[in-house]
Amino acid sequence: MSFDFDRVINQRNTHSLKWDAMDSRLGLSHPDMLPMWVADMDFAAPREVADMLRLIADRGVFGYFGDDRDYKRAVCDWMASRHQFDVDPDWITTSHGVVAAIGTALHSFSQPGDGVVIFSPVYHVFGNTIRAAGREVIESPLSLVQGRYEMDLEGLATQIDAKTKLVILCSPHNPGGRVWSRPELIDLCKFCEAHDLLLISDEIHLDLVYEGHRHCVTANAYPDIADRLITLTAASKTFNLAASMTGNVMISNAHLRETFMTTVKGTGSYSPNRVGIEMVTAAYTHGAPWLEALLPYLKANRDRFDEAVSRIIPGVRPMKLEATYLAWCDFSETGYTANEVVHRVQDVARIAVNKGPIFGIGGDHWLRFNIACPRATLEDAISRLETAFQA
Repeated sequence: MSFDFDRVINQRNTHSLKWDAMDSRLGLSHPDMLPMWVADMDFAAPREVADMLRLIADRGVFGYFGDDRDYKRAVCDWMASRHQFDVDPDWITTSHGVVAAIGTALHSFSQPGDGVVIFSPVYHVFGNTIRAAGREVIESPLSLVQGRYEMDLEGLATQIDAKTKLVILCSPHNPGGRVWSRPELIDLCKFCEAHDLLLISDEIHLDLVYEGHRHCVTANAYPDIADRLITLTAASKTFNLAASMTGNVMISNAHLRETFMTTVKGTGSYSPNRVGIEMVTAAYTHGAPWLEALLPYLKANRDRFDEAVSRIIPGVRPMKLEATYLAWCDFSETGYTANEVVHRVQDVARIAVNKGPIFGIGGDHWLRFNIACPRATLEDAISRLETAFQA
């Protein structure tokens, strides 16, 4: 079975956040801007997902969704076959995406003013959501050791107090692409036990791991953490289904699950999106061959991009991605100021990227590039960068 990841799909004027909102979100209005910012891919999803959407459209009836047994079975089968994680269907609550699940967890298990730990630099929406909920962001700076991130739990112990209630882990890590090892996860789980903290493990990138690395589900790394663990997954990053707005909240502790569901009911968001559920079910059921073809394509993009930017911009240091398709590049030793780098990338090369400071402590002088695009698009970006930095 072949998949055409080289196909360039015109997404301009399709209400695409990535392609059509660069002006409103980033202030970048040039008609030739190349989007390498928000984390979705430029590839068509598995054919079976489109087939399912056609079936729904042909049926012509768009009522409330009911009977999620097939959906939960697909999620459980995927987690068991891909990650050796045995999930009871009763553990699963459907959310309107992973970020919505984090927001719900914040309101379920903490009070305004309570502290929530994140490991920075990290996905910027974590901090935004915590602050919007009236909680305090506690940034635990990741240590950069031989070009990869490590958690500093000893340092974190000095930052927390009795009002610290939650820890949010990004696993694999965004933007650094780290795949946390089993010993690292065990240490974190034991830390949460010792300090009576609830752990939210956002594992949305768990399927996008490169050869030579293997994702370990936090629940498998340290089973004793189950009574204080919330695991979040979704098919959105794996299969490019961000529009499905469907996430999986896995809570084995019945009391935590009941508390979470009480908050869900209080917001009126307990009815899932029918179209999203159907898309995800089709992807999990039929999408494995598509994913197996995608991963080496992304790896080739990663290697090509790392080689090119290191060559054409002396001093730049791309972090070697172990997972995700989000290239994280350090410009601190290029001789350019941060403003000069952004000017050359966004104004001269006309490439929309995510600026490092939005990811928190440790993000200065870094930029994040989304490399999940056809090879021709990647080569266009490389050519633009070469022109901009050799001008």
